[in-house]
Amino acid sequence: MTPPRARTWGRRGHTPVIRVRGRSRRRTSVAALCCYKPGEPSRLIHRPRTHLLLKGARKSFSWTDYRDLLVRAHIQLAGPVMVVWDNLNTHLAAGLKQYEAEHDWLTTIRLPPYAPDLNPVEAVWSLVRRAMANTAFDTPDDLDHVLRRELRRIQLRSHLIDGCLTATGLAINPPTPP
Repeated sequence: MTPPRARTWGRRGHTPVIRVRGRSRRRTSVAALCCYKPGEPSRLIHRPRTHLLLKGARKSFSWTDYRDLLVRAHIQLAGPVMVVWDNLNTHLAAGLKQYEAEHDWLTTIRLPPYAPDLNPVEAVWSLVRRAMANTAFDTPDDLDHVLRRELRRIQLRSHLIDGCLTATGLAINPPTPP
């Protein structure tokens, strides 16, 4: 619930001050896939999830949540999926590796150990944070509503998703027929 900060249009010397409520007992996590296929518009598939901050409760996505996101992507894209993972510990979980090995429609590639500049999804988070900067949310539901709206806005503009890939310096090269 603590808002990100950005520049303001306040008068010089008069810093605007906005009081925000204390911490919430909820945490919102989002997993997203930027989907690229030559000759087709780029797509963003995402899954927001709200976690209650209870003692002993998980505060982030588990490997089963990522598995479910991959299954959802496979259904929506109606074809094989090649995933480029960063080295998040959940992406390296034994259960997820076993799931990858059992399904031939899923191919995974790992990014180098610390390379956020090669991950197009990091640029998506930058767009979302920029749109939500200087916003104080009254309730966690307001945060969820704005987050979903911003992700939907990016989904409807495939040129933004293309720009996220361009920012990495990577390119999609279609396979050449033999």
